[in-house]
Amino acid sequence: MDYNDIIYTRYSVRKFSDRPVEKNKLNKILEAGRIAPTAGNRQPQRIVVIQGGDAFEKMKLCTPCHFNAPLLLLVCYDQSVENNNHYGDKRPYGQVDASIVLTHMMLEAHNLGLGTVWVGLFNPDLLRENFNIPAHYEILSLMPIGYPAPEAEPSSMHNQKFDLTHTVFYRSFKKEIN
Repeated sequence: MDYNDIIYTRYSVRKFSDRPVEKNKLNKILEAGRIAPTAGNRQPQRIVVIQGGDAFEKMKLCTPCHFNAPLLLLVCYDQSVENNNHYGDKRPYGQVDASIVLTHMMLEAHNLGLGTVWVGLFNPDLLRENFNIPAHYEILSLMPIGYPAPEAEPSSMHNQKFDLTHTVFYRSFKKEIN
Protein backbone atom coordinates (compact mmCIF):
# COMPACT_ATOMS: atom_id res chain seq x y z
CA MET A 1 0.00 0.00 0.00
CA ASP A 2 1.22 3.51 -0.80
CA TYR A 3 1.95 5.68 2.27
CA ASN A 4 -0.79 8.18 1.43
CA ASP A 5 -3.25 5.31 1.04
CA ILE A 6 -2.27 4.10 4.50
CA ILE A 7 -2.67 7.45 6.27
CA TYR A 8 -5.84 8.47 4.46
CA THR A 9 -7.70 5.16 4.71
CA ARG A 10 -6.77 3.99 8.22
CA TYR A 11 -9.52 4.39 10.79
CA SER A 12 -10.25 3.16 14.31
CA VAL A 13 -11.89 -0.25 13.99
CA ARG A 14 -14.36 -1.07 16.74
CA LYS A 15 -15.84 -4.24 15.27
CA PHE A 16 -13.65 -7.20 14.42
CA SER A 17 -14.25 -10.53 12.73
CA ASP A 18 -13.23 -13.66 14.62
CA ARG A 19 -10.57 -14.48 12.00
CA PRO A 20 -7.24 -14.93 13.81
CA VAL A 21 -4.25 -12.73 13.03
CA GLU A 22 -1.48 -14.73 11.38
CA LYS A 23 1.81 -14.99 13.29
CA ASN A 24 3.82 -13.54 10.39
CA LYS A 25 1.59 -10.44 10.37
CA LEU A 26 1.93 -10.05 14.12
CA ASN A 27 5.70 -10.27 13.74
CA LYS A 28 5.69 -7.56 11.05
CA ILE A 29 3.61 -5.30 13.32
CA LEU A 30 5.98 -5.87 16.25
CA GLU A 31 8.97 -5.25 13.97
CA ALA A 32 7.45 -1.92 12.87
CA GLY A 33 7.33 -0.96 16.55
CA ARG A 34 10.86 -2.18 17.17
CA ILE A 35 12.36 0.05 14.49
CA ALA A 36 10.42 3.17 15.53
CA PRO A 37 12.59 6.08 16.67
CA THR A 38 12.92 6.79 20.38
CA ALA A 39 14.65 9.62 22.24
CA GLY A 40 18.34 8.87 22.56
CA ASN A 41 17.53 5.42 21.09
CA ARG A 42 16.74 4.28 24.65
CA GLN A 43 13.84 2.08 23.44
CA PRO A 44 11.75 2.11 26.63
CA GLN A 45 8.72 0.49 24.98
CA ARG A 46 7.50 -2.80 26.37
CA ILE A 47 4.79 -4.64 24.45
CA VAL A 48 2.66 -7.42 25.95
CA VAL A 49 0.89 -9.61 23.38
CA ILE A 50 -2.50 -10.80 24.62
CA GLN A 51 -4.31 -13.53 22.75
CA GLY A 52 -6.25 -16.68 23.39
CA GLY A 53 -8.82 -17.97 25.86
CA ASP A 54 -7.76 -17.24 29.44
CA ALA A 55 -5.79 -14.10 28.54
CA PHE A 56 -8.69 -12.74 26.56
CA GLU A 57 -11.14 -13.40 29.38
CA LYS A 58 -8.82 -11.56 31.79
CA MET A 59 -8.63 -8.65 29.35
CA LYS A 60 -12.42 -8.35 29.22
CA LEU A 61 -12.34 -7.66 32.97
CA CYS A 62 -9.91 -4.76 32.43
CA THR A 63 -11.70 -2.78 29.72
CA PRO A 64 -15.05 -2.60 27.95
CA CYS A 65 -13.13 -1.50 24.82
CA HIS A 66 -11.71 -4.83 23.65
CA PHE A 67 -14.20 -4.96 20.75
CA ASN A 68 -13.77 -8.75 20.67
CA ALA A 69 -10.54 -8.42 18.73
CA PRO A 70 -8.65 -11.71 18.47
CA LEU A 71 -5.41 -10.01 19.52
CA LEU A 72 -4.53 -7.10 21.79
CA LEU A 73 -1.24 -5.37 22.41
CA LEU A 74 -0.67 -3.79 25.79
CA VAL A 75 1.76 -0.94 25.19
CA CYS A 76 3.89 0.16 28.13
CA TYR A 77 7.15 1.96 28.71
CA ASP A 78 9.83 1.12 31.24
CA GLN A 79 10.19 4.09 33.58
CA SER A 80 13.56 2.86 34.80
CA VAL A 81 14.85 3.39 31.24
CA GLU A 82 13.00 6.57 30.42
CA ASN A 83 13.81 8.26 33.75
CA ASN A 84 17.43 8.23 32.66
CA ASN A 85 16.46 9.66 29.31
CA HIS A 86 16.45 13.39 30.03
CA TYR A 87 18.01 16.07 27.96
CA GLY A 88 18.57 19.72 28.84
CA ASP A 89 14.82 20.26 29.22
CA LYS A 90 14.51 17.57 31.93
CA ARG A 91 11.38 16.11 30.35
CA PRO A 92 10.85 12.36 30.35
CA TYR A 93 10.25 10.90 26.89
CA GLY A 94 8.90 7.41 27.60
CA GLN A 95 5.28 8.30 26.87
CA VAL A 96 6.23 10.00 23.63
CA ASP A 97 8.48 7.10 22.60
CA ALA A 98 5.79 4.49 23.31
CA SER A 99 3.26 6.61 21.38
CA ILE A 100 5.54 6.70 18.34
CA VAL A 101 6.01 2.92 18.58
CA LEU A 102 2.26 2.39 18.84
CA THR A 103 1.62 4.61 15.81
CA HIS A 104 4.16 2.69 13.74
CA MET A 105 2.44 -0.57 14.68
CA MET A 106 -1.03 0.83 13.87
CA LEU A 107 0.07 1.93 10.42
CA GLU A 108 1.79 -1.39 9.67
CA ALA A 109 -1.31 -3.30 10.79
CA HIS A 110 -3.42 -1.26 8.36
CA ASN A 111 -0.84 -1.85 5.63
CA LEU A 112 -1.31 -5.60 6.23
CA GLY A 113 -5.10 -5.39 5.93
CA LEU A 114 -5.78 -5.40 9.66
CA GLY A 115 -7.70 -2.94 11.79
CA THR A 116 -6.69 -1.35 15.09
CA VAL A 117 -7.93 1.14 17.62
CA TRP A 118 -6.02 3.05 20.30
CA VAL A 119 -7.70 2.35 23.66
CA GLY A 120 -7.07 4.50 26.71
CA LEU A 121 -10.04 3.34 28.78
CA PHE A 122 -8.83 0.53 31.04
CA ASN A 123 -8.20 -0.33 34.66
CA PRO A 124 -4.39 -0.14 35.02
CA ASP A 125 -4.34 -1.85 38.42
CA LEU A 126 -6.31 -4.82 37.09
CA LEU A 127 -4.12 -5.00 33.97
CA ARG A 128 -1.04 -5.04 36.19
CA GLU A 129 -2.50 -7.81 38.33
CA ASN A 130 -3.96 -9.93 35.51
CA PHE A 131 -0.89 -9.77 33.27
CA ASN A 132 1.93 -9.52 35.81
CA ILE A 133 3.05 -6.05 34.68
CA PRO A 134 6.01 -4.79 36.73
CA ALA A 135 5.49 -1.65 38.80
CA HIS A 136 8.16 0.28 36.85
CA TYR A 137 6.26 -0.26 33.57
CA GLU A 138 3.85 2.58 32.87
CA ILE A 139 0.84 1.37 30.90
CA LEU A 140 0.12 3.69 27.99
CA SER A 141 -2.51 2.00 25.87
CA LEU A 142 -4.24 -1.10 24.64
CA MET A 143 -4.39 -1.78 20.93
CA PRO A 144 -6.96 -4.33 19.74
CA ILE A 145 -5.92 -5.80 16.37
CA GLY A 146 -7.78 -7.96 13.91
CA TYR A 147 -9.57 -8.18 10.63
CA PRO A 148 -12.37 -5.64 10.49
CA ALA A 149 -15.85 -7.18 10.52
CA PRO A 150 -17.67 -6.74 7.19
CA GLU A 151 -19.93 -4.11 8.78
CA ALA A 152 -17.06 -2.15 10.38
CA GLU A 153 -16.84 1.46 9.30
CA PRO A 154 -15.20 4.67 10.44
CA SER A 155 -16.90 6.75 13.11
CA SER A 156 -19.17 9.48 11.79
CA MET A 157 -16.58 12.02 13.02
CA HIS A 158 -13.63 10.35 11.27
CA ASN A 159 -13.42 12.79 8.38
CA GLN A 160 -14.24 15.92 10.38
CA LYS A 161 -10.80 17.46 10.41
CA PHE A 162 -9.86 21.06 11.02
CA ASP A 163 -8.34 22.99 8.15
CA LEU A 164 -4.56 23.36 8.38
CA THR A 165 -5.01 27.06 9.12
CA HIS A 166 -6.61 26.04 12.42
CA THR A 167 -3.75 23.80 13.56
CA VAL A 168 -0.60 25.09 11.84
CA PHE A 169 1.03 28.46 12.49
CA TYR A 170 3.97 29.99 10.65
CA ARG A 171 6.38 32.40 12.24
CA SER A 172 9.22 34.22 10.49
CA PHE A 173 12.22 35.77 12.10
CA LYS A 174 14.09 38.49 10.33
CA LYS A 175 17.62 39.15 11.26
CA GLU A 176 18.02 42.85 11.65
CA ILE A 177 20.86 44.37 9.72
CA ASN A 178 22.80 47.12 11.52
